[in-house]
Amino acid sequence: MTVEFSEEAGALVFRVRVAPRASKTAAAGSHDGALKVRVAAPPVEGAANEELRRYLARSFGVARDDVEIASGLASKTKTVRVRGGTGGRLSLLAGGEGSRLRRGKTA
Repeated sequence: MTVEFSEEAGALVFRVRVAPRASKTAAAGSHDGALKVRVAAPPVEGAANEELRRYLARSFGVARDDVEIASGLASKTKTVRVRGGTGGRLSLLAGGEGSRLRRGKTA
């Protein structure tokens, strides 16, 4: 499992593959270089995007305003910017010690 990321101006930038309408919101490994997150909200009127921002903010220990969906608002694959996020925390979300991170261009 590999999640690609970059660091820009104090923020961690990576792709997220969202699976809406899950029974609960949780990370589910990786998918094609992106962190896969199952989201309990439906993809209607931005509900899934807001649930994703809440989940990532809690997971990285930052404020929700520090989590930005930089691109892909209407797509299942999004580019996310987390101010104050760390590669170590991203690795844990992607699956723990067995997961790999690859520093590189994400967009």
